[in-house]
Amino acid sequence: MSPNPSIQLREFVTGGDPAAPPAASIIVLHGLGADGSDFVPIAQELDLSAIGPVRFVFPNAPVRPVTINGGYEMRAWYDIHPPGTDPAVPRQEDEAGLRGAQAIAQALIDRETGRGVPPERVVLMGFSQGCVVTLMAGLRAPQRLAGLVGLSGYLALAEHTASEVHPANRATPIFLAHGEDDDVVDMARGTAARDALTSLGYAVDWHSYPMGHSVCAEEVADLNAWLVARLGA
Repeated sequence: MSPNPSIQLREFVTGGDPAAPPAASIIVLHGLGADGSDFVPIAQELDLSAIGPVRFVFPNAPVRPVTINGGYEMRAWYDIHPPGTDPAVPRQEDEAGLRGAQAIAQALIDRETGRGVPPERVVLMGFSQGCVVTLMAGLRAPQRLAGLVGLSGYLALAEHTASEVHPANRATPIFLAHGEDDDVVDMARGTAARDALTSLGYAVDWHSYPMGHSVCAEEVADLNAWLVARLGA
């Protein structure tokens, strides 16, 4: 059952007996305009047999109008406004939408712990908008998580991060990756997130790849190794 009646999700167990209790859970948040099925093939490429059964959870974002796309309604964790013409003026951010997405992600974490997976065995992962929500929710979660995976995203509400980080997740390891030729979320925004988190004392495992706003085989392999290191026996 979804933690929110408006949030649909799918899930599967990989890396072991699907009938056995999961050894860990990975919650995957998709990007703008996609849905929960978007990252299923990538999750299926991962070899997590060294961990044991791992439950993947793929929620769908709510459908909402998106300003940068002319108000067209699509699945989005929060609204996105077009960048201004003056680079000295900070981007307008949908704080209410971001806070709402944070609450959804936290409810998904709580759902896994309620099903018997300790929070320190839960990884929150996201791509693009999903990366943004992963960092929003993961840094503020009141339970110690196994790790955060942010792919091709950025740090939203950055000016609030230092004051809002929960003590439980001040040492949570973070995997960040970005495409060097990303024309949707410029890699400079990814490196800014890396630098901000590093300055707060986080152990950030940073990777960049010669690709656009996508995922590549080398990235999947690096992520695989990182997950096994974080969750393996």
